[in-house]
Amino acid sequence: MMKIAVIGAGYVGFANAVVLSRHHEVVLVDIDTERVSRVQHGRPALDEPGMAEFMANNQLNLKATTKLPEAVTGATWTIIATPTNFNTESRQFDTRSVEATIAAARRVNPETNVAIKSTIPVGFTEMMRGRYETSNILFAPEFLRESKSLEDCLHPSRIVVGSRGQAGQEFAELMLEAAEDDNVPVLQTGPREAEAIKLFANSYLALRVAYFNEIDTYAATQDLSAGDIIAGVSMDRRIGDFYNNPSFGYGGYCLPKDTRQLLANYAGIPQDLISAVVKSNETRESFIASDILTHQPRVVGVHRLIMKAGSDNFRSSSIFAVISKLRTADIEVIIYEPATNANIVEGCRVIPDLAEFKRRSDIIVANRLSPELADANEKVYSRDLYARD
Repeated sequence: MMKIAVIGAGYVGFANAVVLSRHHEVVLVDIDTERVSRVQHGRPALDEPGMAEFMANNQLNLKATTKLPEAVTGATWTIIATPTNFNTESRQFDTRSVEATIAAARRVNPETNVAIKSTIPVGFTEMMRGRYETSNILFAPEFLRESKSLEDCLHPSRIVVGSRGQAGQEFAELMLEAAEDDNVPVLQTGPREAEAIKLFANSYLALRVAYFNEIDTYAATQDLSAGDIIAGVSMDRRIGDFYNNPSFGYGGYCLPKDTRQLLANYAGIPQDLISAVVKSNETRESFIASDILTHQPRVVGVHRLIMKAGSDNFRSSSIFAVISKLRTADIEVIIYEPATNANIVEGCRVIPDLAEFKRRSDIIVANRLSPELADANEKVYSRDLYARD
């Protein structure tokens, strides 16, 4: 058994901390005192289906603190899962939290191996290795689905480690030990290749969302059945009947920022497709807003801000762009979002009572359909075909 420090109690950091703590001593660090308190009392740092039951049914050697030195002292591995938002001015990920964490960890424990799971630009790991003249910093991308991070840690599709040396092999073995599946594919690459894998994987997912959304836009404007077209296209085994449900646009924490970062990495390199993916999402959001306005509503009710069912995360949700365009058209927008009581969208009231929300809305906009809207079906506007993510 070894000691492992995990910095960042978001979806990535917390899920990894939980599964690793079945076999090792894990100390989770976060600046959010509420998240730390929840873990200290044996509860999940974040709400996710199945997480509370998993924690209750497994013996976990898991602690939480706000003090990084306490976690990193004596740690064989320090796993970094802090936010790296996309800075629109610099057109790069904001990696300051990762850089500060590496610096702090090395001051406390210069021998700790550092595994970065935060999404970073291509070339970042090599820059950190050069700065500290060490090879014990590596990048290991995560491929977790929102609201399914525990499941994906236990049953990973693959393990990618951006280090071809001994440290990379040891970290891959650590991830394999945490998984419940046998024969999980493992790929050890150079750091730049691993960084590129993460960005290209998410950009392909964004491309697929954009593609089926554009089918839906065509069908809506030509009075065709989007469901029939998508079903026929998806019957091709090379395409597949998955990840094909129309939406208001791709959103969430990863896809919007990762596509923009990849586009930035293409500076000076010929490309058309990545630019088109980013532009397509903006076009889709504009179409959705325009389509809603054709119904001439006075009050638009937005049912949920979250991107996916079973999640409490609405960071960079596509609905925010739609709301902004509706507000520009001087439409009153009200929101039903039980995940928050705060009026997080300027100029829009959060209505906590669902019945009142339905009554006050002329049209109810729902990125994903829900059984709780069944009694107001005549008011519902959605492009959701399959009532799933």
